[in-house]
Amino acid sequence: MSVREHDLGEIRDAVAKLCATFPMEYWRETDRERRYPTEFVRALTAAGWLSCLIPEEYGGAGLKLSAAAAILEEIQRSGANGAACHAQMYTMGTVLRHCSEAQKKKYLPKIAKGELRLQAFGITEPSAGTDTSSIRTAAVRKGDRYVVNGQKVWTSRAEHSDLMLLLARTTPREDVQKKTDGLSVLLVEMKAALGRGLTIRPIRTMINHATTEIFIDSLEVPAENLVGEDGQGFRCVLDGMNAERILIGAECIGDARWFLAKATAYANEREVFGRPIGQNQGVQFPIARAYMATEAAALMVERAAALYDAGKPCGPESNMAKQLAAEASWQAGDMCLQTHGGFGFAEEYDVERKFRETRLYQVAPISTNLVLCYLAEHVLGLPRSY
Repeated sequence: MSVREHDLGEIRDAVAKLCATFPMEYWRETDRERRYPTEFVRALTAAGWLSCLIPEEYGGAGLKLSAAAAILEEIQRSGANGAACHAQMYTMGTVLRHCSEAQKKKYLPKIAKGELRLQAFGITEPSAGTDTSSIRTAAVRKGDRYVVNGQKVWTSRAEHSDLMLLLARTTPREDVQKKTDGLSVLLVEMKAALGRGLTIRPIRTMINHATTEIFIDSLEVPAENLVGEDGQGFRCVLDGMNAERILIGAECIGDARWFLAKATAYANEREVFGRPIGQNQGVQFPIARAYMATEAAALMVERAAALYDAGKPCGPESNMAKQLAAEASWQAGDMCLQTHGGFGFAEEYDVERKFRETRLYQVAPISTNLVLCYLAEHVLGLPRSY
């Protein structure tokens, strides 16, 4: 199934209708209880949206990343939280480009049917942070298996995923010329691993993100679960990271548009001193500025997705898309809260929940400072700063 420009409108409408069946009270309850939105994820899976990037021969829709971006944007625009399931889309950047044919035939049909979830991406570690080349999790080849030891953190949805892409060092850093060499990606079957070397511990955070830390103690992973070539895992995850940045950017655009609609409606309805507060330029101007920032960022997200879909290099564009969209959503969120005044802090208005959720993307999946460092060095030619 190919995706054309006019198809995106149909996709957006269908996703919006599905999201409308999950009222805001549903999201308030899941947030309040720190509960995983299982019903919502099942509905998206049944409708085929979470398998949109999987090729038709494996049971998916075979759509492009631009379509996945539209899906996630609409989820956020509806007031929902796509973070509960977005990894099943951005991990496809690694899976589709680097998994073997045997691996694709084994896992993709089951993922497309909803029999398996691929929601976990195990990369970040406590001691390394965003310095991926410094990770310490090690995988040693022993016959037909890798024996893995280490720790991961901020591995969201690990408790709700059947599969995890795990980045580990298969060659010690001191034995490689380039620090990003010697890293490999393994596909871990979570249920088989739990209690046999894999331990998952939830981390309670300011948002309902189902994030965890993972402890790995002599976990055996079949060698056939190696994704791509041994020692070339960094290249494999880069495809997933670029897709992740673009899709997170799309989510931020959706958040920003939700904030804008919410603030505009409230500014038109709320009357103080005998007139709508939206009549005051002190209220109008922040809304207008947030709108401009959102529309500009949306163009960069579209450009990055187009380059990715065309198979062209898109590192700078993916990073700029994520950064600009995250800044726009935060600007819109701050504006929306300010427009609502004290009511913005009340749970029933949903602003405070979305305000907390969108703040995450100033930090994840990569901090804004590192995006700036990347652009300074690799695009502008400035000296390396770290």
